Formats: sequence, structure tokens, C-alpha cells
Amino acid sequence: MSSHAYIKLVPSSEKGSVTTEDVIELFQYYKDITGKTGKQLDWQYGEASFPYEIKEKPEGKGKWFYLKSEQHNYHIMLLGVDNELVRDEDGTEREQTYIQITLPETSTFGDKGKANEFSKFLAKKLKGELHLFNGRIMYFYPRK
Repeated sequence: MSSHAYIKLVPSSEKGSVTTEDVIELFQYYKDITGKTGKQLDWQYGEASFPYEIKEKPEGKGKWFYLKSEQHNYHIMLLGVDNELVRDEDGTEREQTYIQITLPETSTFGDKGKANEFSKFLAKKLKGELHLFNGRIMYFYPRK
């Protein structure tokens, strides 16, 4: 059975909404910074920290993409961006953007570890609310 994690952008998040292009840019940034760490350590850390290729299909353009790996311990994970209507505490409705990370049945334990790592990275950068695969919630935005 597939499992899901969500990064929800709340009113105090860095941005009000994101697109798949924004998420891909954040992954490019992640690859750059881990590559620089690898240079400092004189080790190929960049390849170990991001063992995936970013792939987009025409039917998913602007809505979802996937990360595919040819390495032994990794396989695939899907990422999508969408909106939902939520009701605030005062009763007003607003549209909330979220990023969904899906691990299909064919995903490995390595994929789950990387998905947790990537979801925390994205939630920190966007100052969002992270709903983990196990149902727990992590808050990366300033709370009152």
C-alpha cells in the first residue's frame, strides 16, 4: 500500500503557494549544497544525498513529477502540488497549497528515508506544516 506525507503552506509560511517548478528548484538547490559539502569533505556526497533523477511526464506537467533512481537501495517517489479549501479558527475559508510526497508499493526503505529527509528540507525552506508518513505533525513556521 502506498503512503503519503504532506507539506502544507499555512498563512505564516514563507510563500502562500508553490508550483512544481518551485519544488524542482528547491531540489536543484539541495543538490548544489550537498555537492558543495562533498567537495569540502573530498567525497562524492552529492550523489549519495540525492540518488534520483527528476522526471516529468507531459500529462503531469505543472501538477506532479517523480524521482527515479537506478541505484540499488532506491527506486521511486512521486511529488505533487495541489490546493484545498480549509476553514480557519474564525470560520473563514481559504485556499491552502500543499505538496504531497507519495511512496508507491514498489518504494524501498531507502526511498522512505530520503522522502523523510526531503520533506523536512522542503518544510524548513517553505516554513510549512509537515504531516509525516506516520501521521505525526512537525511545525516549521513561527507559531503564536
